[in-house]
Amino acid sequence: MTLEGIDDYMLPCLTKKYLGFDCFGCGMQRSAAFLFRGEFISAFKMYPAIYPLIALVLFLILNMFFSFKQAERIKIILILITITFIVGNFLLKLMLH
Repeated sequence: MTLEGIDDYMLPCLTKKYLGFDCFGCGMQRSAAFLFRGEFISAFKMYPAIYPLIALVLFLILNMFFSFKQAERIKIILILITITFIVGNFLLKLMLH
């Protein structure tokens, strides 16, 4: 899983640089880059929270223009799923390194 040349343009993780461990968002930029290249499995492996995060953002945008019957409930569920993926990914990386 490499992104030839694009690594030079990505923002560095200051947490990883100065504290030596990944932050909650580590891997998100590379995951987005994999998505744009159509490498969906690599995107998930890099940052598993990318798909729930996309679903949450898309729902929030749609909810600005359309009214949904259970909008608040859907938002809460999507937020909880996204947070679970983010924290789970962070803890997994912490345990493996």
